Amino acid sequence: MTTPNPAAMEFFLSRRSRPAKLLRPPVPSEAELMPVLTAAARVPDHGKLEPWRFLVLEKPALTRLAALARARGEEIGIAADRLDKGVAQFADSDLIVAVIMVPRPTDKAPEVEQVLSAGAVCLTLLNAALASGWDACWLTGWHVHDPDFARGALGLGEGERVAGLIHIGTAASAPPERPRPDVAAITTWVRK
Repeated sequence: MTTPNPAAMEFFLSRRSRPAKLLRPPVPSEAELMPVLTAAARVPDHGKLEPWRFLVLEKPALTRLAALARARGEEIGIAADRLDKGVAQFADSDLIVAVIMVPRPTDKAPEVEQVLSAGAVCLTLLNAALASGWDACWLTGWHVHDPDFARGALGLGEGERVAGLIHIGTAASAPPERPRPDVAAITTWVRK
């Protein structure tokens, strides 16, 4: 049996993301970010396929991406409020780790398991950033789900998709606690 880790359990019972719009510098340095990325890469990965990779987006790249998102959004007719929100996600950020889903053609693990593994990378990256003392948030948006934007702006290859944008920084304040699920109401015990 694994040794209990009460501190880790307390972290999971109290962890919470910080809204991306509240995140400011300082952000982790490359040396500070590498253990976070290393932790994120230790997720279940059936067949050892590594069906994901990281793009670390720093401020100059984020400024460029904001302009490209605005141009693409206007080109495809995204409503003004959605357009502004997508652009701000890049313009107002100082560090984002994009987790890229890289499906591998194989009989070892169906694509759904590879997608879930990429999602596990996003959550583990978020939690590792929080556990390291940073504030963080997991988002996506219309821009990263647009194949032309993803290929042209982010350099994604054939079949690659953005699983998540993990914003990391320092929050000046914490928002109020939000309601959490009633676990008893959503849990069914099957005993026979």
